[in-house]
Amino acid sequence: MQSDTNIKKTFFHRQVYSIAIFFYTLAIAAASPFHKKARQMMRGRRESFRILREKVKAGERYVWFHAASLGEFEQGRPLMERLRAEHPEYKILLTFFSPSGYEVRKNYAGADIICYLPFDTPGNVKRFFRLVQPEMAFFIKYEFWTNMITACQRRGIPVYSVSSIFRPNQIFFRWYGRKYAKVLRRIRHFFVQNEESRHLLRGLGISNVTIVGDTRFDRVMDIQRAAKELPLVEKFRGDAPFTFVAGSSWPPDEDLFIPYFNEHRDMRLIIAPHVIDEDHLRQIEGKLTRPSLRYTQATEENVGAAECLIIDCFGLLSSIYRHADFAMVGGGFGVGIHNVPEAAVYGIPVIIGPNNERFREAQELLASGGCREVTDRDEFNSTMNRLIDNERFRKLCGRKCAEYIEGGAGATEKIYNHVFRH
Repeated sequence: MQSDTNIKKTFFHRQVYSIAIFFYTLAIAAASPFHKKARQMMRGRRESFRILREKVKAGERYVWFHAASLGEFEQGRPLMERLRAEHPEYKILLTFFSPSGYEVRKNYAGADIICYLPFDTPGNVKRFFRLVQPEMAFFIKYEFWTNMITACQRRGIPVYSVSSIFRPNQIFFRWYGRKYAKVLRRIRHFFVQNEESRHLLRGLGISNVTIVGDTRFDRVMDIQRAAKELPLVEKFRGDAPFTFVAGSSWPPDEDLFIPYFNEHRDMRLIIAPHVIDEDHLRQIEGKLTRPSLRYTQATEENVGAAECLIIDCFGLLSSIYRHADFAMVGGGFGVGIHNVPEAAVYGIPVIIGPNNERFREAQELLASGGCREVTDRDEFNSTMNRLIDNERFRKLCGRKCAEYIEGGAGATEKIYNHVFRH
């Protein structure tokens, strides 16, 4: 039993946390007239309780999955689909924190109810659990909302942390964040990606931890097996000696690969920019000196004349990588590297920028030799020249990528067995 002093301290810190969430909510509301993402967050959260009122059915058994954004959704998706296939008696509630997840996956057929996670205030938490009483909850990777998780514990709802990864610089392991770390003790079980995460949690006295790896590997292998047939991309590629795919690219990435492409006429280029808006698309087209075509304007008749294909829609990149001889995954010169396994699963060399330290799979692919890091245009050019001129090196890099993904698969099976067959 907690002493009265400890109970008071816990209550105080929870109040401070709730006040911080309240002011965060106010800040998002104030920014919403001027910022699209903030506006989507506010509008979507206002809709959340309506969605729950209309769609939650009495007597149904719900399992709750929560993902911050699209990347976390992809990590949770293999487990959702495994659960749906083997336990159809459960209904799946899927919540998102960020518009970049919800707006893309709000029509995902693998969940029965999809909405934004209400802001983590005490009032919202009470409303949420009045509407839905899940039997268990899965929080993906970094998501640890104190009031929601505390409410689950009080109601006897087990919470599992899936594909979580911890680092020494996170708030839980700093002197000023130890009180917040109490939320971690309310998690039923952690399915972490690596030994460092288990070691850090052990330092907090948490031992209910299993190393399973990253469910994203299972997801990218599923994607590879179900890759879409894209006749227009196939025709675009034609009999070109090499096809280079730039996935989730940003302007600093484009400033490296577009000049190289302009000078190497034996190579075809497919660009799938991270931000798809008219300004960015025109910026890309302005840098090109060779014929280009937007995918939404491509036809059987005109696609063969293009030498650069610009993907101006969502949902195709994971299948487009199958047409690449080598790829670059963007974000490494700014926001942080994007989904490297999505390209590596096809057994092709992958080039990334230097901002990759926080991404375990990128670091491990670099160590294996399958991934190549570049920091400027000269390094990019020399790396591309070597990949083009040295077939043995190119195939070796690709094989290392494929072996790494295959070796990391299996996390979903381990989690499923622990939770549902333990």
